[in-house]
Amino acid sequence: MVQKKICMVGAFATGKTSLVQQFVYSKFSEKYHSTVGVKIDRKEVDVAGTQVNLLLWDLAGQDKFQGVQNSYLRGSSAIFFVVDGLRRGTLAELANLRTLVKETLGPVPSLIAINKADLEPQWEVTQDDFYGLLGEGCHVLKTSAKTGMGVNQGFLWLASQALKG
Repeated sequence: MVQKKICMVGAFATGKTSLVQQFVYSKFSEKYHSTVGVKIDRKEVDVAGTQVNLLLWDLAGQDKFQGVQNSYLRGSSAIFFVVDGLRRGTLAELANLRTLVKETLGPVPSLIAINKADLEPQWEVTQDDFYGLLGEGCHVLKTSAKTGMGVNQGFLWLASQALKG
């Protein structure tokens, strides 16, 4: 069995923990619990006939990214960036986080999830923002930790990309 580490990176309260919980346990909670440091979950998946043990590192909200958290990124096979569609500021923070990841890891497969798609009519992140990220060559996906929309697709895509690297 192959083992791959995927780090969840984004501003606080974007839904990183909820996405992991939906993927690993098929559960969603309306209660907000701030992650302190890092929380690690595992899930075995089949990627084109290869069994992959995913280690999902759910990092604390990155608004105040500190050097110690930088070390959590090391050894990552892929990065799952999360933006809150309801808060445009989390999209602005994404650029800083992408730069930090690139400086720390170099090029690694990554996905940008614009989360809370179940509330899309209320989003501050626009379709132009979405298409702008696609235009930069980013793999972008709308997700909803609440409904499960795009969650499995995102993790499985990252797992397949990590296997190629």
